[in-house]
Amino acid sequence: MLKKLFKSFRSPLRRAARPRSTPEVLGSRQHPLNRNEISRHAISVVERLQKAGYQAYLVGGCVRDLLLDIDPKDFDVATSATPEQVRAEFRNARVIGRRFKLVHVHFGREIIEVATFRANHPQGEEEENSNQAARNESGRILRDNVYGTLEDDAQRRDFTINALYYDPTQEHILDYARGMHDVRNHLVRLIGDPEQRYLEDPVRMLRAVRFAAKLDFDIEKHSAEPIRRLAPMLRDIPSARLFDEVLKLFLAGYAEYTFDLLLEHDLFAQLFPASGEALKRNPEYTEKLIRQALINTDDRVHEGKSVTPAFLFAAMLWPALPARVLYLQGKGMPPIPAMQEAAHELITEQCQRIAVPKRFTIPIREIWDMQERLPRRSGKRADLLLENPRFRAGYDFLLLRELAGEDTGGLGEWWTEYQDANDSQRRQMIRDLAGKPEAAGNAPRKRRRNNNRRKRSDDGSAAAE
Repeated sequence: MLKKLFKSFRSPLRRAARPRSTPEVLGSRQHPLNRNEISRHAISVVERLQKAGYQAYLVGGCVRDLLLDIDPKDFDVATSATPEQVRAEFRNARVIGRRFKLVHVHFGREIIEVATFRANHPQGEEEENSNQAARNESGRILRDNVYGTLEDDAQRRDFTINALYYDPTQEHILDYARGMHDVRNHLVRLIGDPEQRYLEDPVRMLRAVRFAAKLDFDIEKHSAEPIRRLAPMLRDIPSARLFDEVLKLFLAGYAEYTFDLLLEHDLFAQLFPASGEALKRNPEYTEKLIRQALINTDDRVHEGKSVTPAFLFAAMLWPALPARVLYLQGKGMPPIPAMQEAAHELITEQCQRIAVPKRFTIPIREIWDMQERLPRRSGKRADLLLENPRFRAGYDFLLLRELAGEDTGGLGEWWTEYQDANDSQRRQMIRDLAGKPEAAGNAPRKRRRNNNRRKRSDDGSAAAE
């Protein structure tokens, strides 16, 4: 009640103290952008909003990527129109989001994302926790629907290279934060005080790493300095949001360099705590296995092949698994149940940090389970394993382990030859395994008892029936 009373006596002019900036305006001769390289649907959205009396610009990553001669994966529009006003202009539009309201304008498979100009959050406690804006105790933004002017929008964006506004009608760029300077100098720089911006949204630390890796930029020193200190704040981020961010980090074709930057800024252990511990216990093997998995992922992306998060997460977490299995075996649990229990515990713990969906956790466990089954090749087991839908992923994972330095007794080479062999060659390969421990699994099979039982005579001697 007292807060509401004091609020009524405060002047509405208090907000006017926020600084405003004048943009650098770059004409068509001062930048390489050509509207013919831009999605016609994105241009039509901008022009239609402008004709309706609103300000509208292409903004963010699409402008940045075009300046760097990179094909944008999508096109974003910033406008003075509210989401409801944008929706009224386009019958093919839909308002989405709660934390950050947006409008998606659909043109077949292409979606143009339209965001209303945002302003910085109000600083007074009495103005927080409204329907438009909310923060938690650490300053992290929980709701972000405070609308503002174009100047406000530029100042509240995260990085200078994302605060470039392109008007395809006039063909000029508005630069409010010296973003063109940083594009030319290959720098990722936060707008405003870096620590405050990370406190508002700790995911910006991951975004800084992602842009640096994707664009082959350096993180500007003042923007990089607080990251190691503030890295633990990622624990407060919803696990579902971190899953989306991790996919952006590792499935875009620059995963190995991303891994290096995450290690450099102490962010990797915040995303994968158990794997971070494994890096401390066995750094050479752990780093080699994860790095090779990321190299393979990058190669597949560059070749246009499909990649699955399940295999990647299986590799990320595998180095943390053996120690847990040995611990459970030390408590008297048999090998296979120990493997299953350790896998369950490890995945459950990881999902508390990164919400990996069940459609991926199940294949992860199946890939790991294959590592226990691949050595068991006697009889018809090898042929049955070849028919298993997870065989290929399990086999590829086996080769990955060998590349990282694991001694599997030539198991990977054996399976490579077995897949290429004809039927008679396969039978011989199985016969050659006779007497080898891996062929029979955990222990030799018991000899089947004969159905003809012996009878004993009255004096105790054995007699044939």
